Amino acid sequence: MANNLLKGKRGIIFGALDENSIAWKTALKAHEEGGKFTLTNAPIAMRMGKINELAQTTGAQVIPADATSEADLANLITKSQEILGGKLDFVLHSIGMSPNIRKGRPYGDMNYEWYLKTLDISALSFHKVLQTCEKLDALNEYASVIALSYIAAQRAYPDYTDMAQAKAMLESIARSYGQRYGRSKKVRVNTISQSPTKTTAGAGISGFDVFFDYAELMSPLGNASAEDCASYIVAMFSDFTRMVTMQNLMHDGGFSSSGITEELVARLSK
Repeated sequence: MANNLLKGKRGIIFGALDENSIAWKTALKAHEEGGKFTLTNAPIAMRMGKINELAQTTGAQVIPADATSEADLANLITKSQEILGGKLDFVLHSIGMSPNIRKGRPYGDMNYEWYLKTLDISALSFHKVLQTCEKLDALNEYASVIALSYIAAQRAYPDYTDMAQAKAMLESIARSYGQRYGRSKKVRVNTISQSPTKTTAGAGISGFDVFFDYAELMSPLGNASAEDCASYIVAMFSDFTRMVTMQNLMHDGGFSSSGITEELVARLSK
């Protein structure tokens, strides 16, 4: 049931690929709650996904942009304001890709050029988005900027390899830029650390099914779904969370605070 949480608000949603992606579900939820936004993804991702279907459903315009390109971001943010009729109130950064993971390179045999590409796409792009918004004075006071993270930023996970460093960097950028932007414009910057989620990107990580099942057993509420994450993101975009900034917010069914659970004990005792 919609509550018009985002009525009158304008934004940009990065990274909607297909109906399994959190960004896709966030766009549907933001639309349901009255928000207006543009959609964007890298040109290659747009060719692989279904973003134009989402645009038709939500009435959003699609603006291709490489999030690692300052010129593309400046064009995206400028055009979004023109299309939407004013400054922005929310931005979702749902971007992550590791060439090393895609090409099966183990952590002890990294291709360092690819490693740098992982950091650029998955973390530094967040800084570029924030810096471009600041330089263009594109965000209203109390605007909310969210990036999606994962607990591998704090804990070691096999096969997550260089993406773990990218997520740690992403969370650090949120704190540092959140302090800067909060002081200057009262803009809020946060990350959401989501449960393992069966998205196209997540499923591409070796051993993902084991990650997912383990987290399910360790989480008192179970794994948080992509739909639940979308609802949380929309709540963070709304005025009900206007004093929350510089936080890494755990959205994981209690996984991050659980030492062990009865369910896991029962499984291991077999």
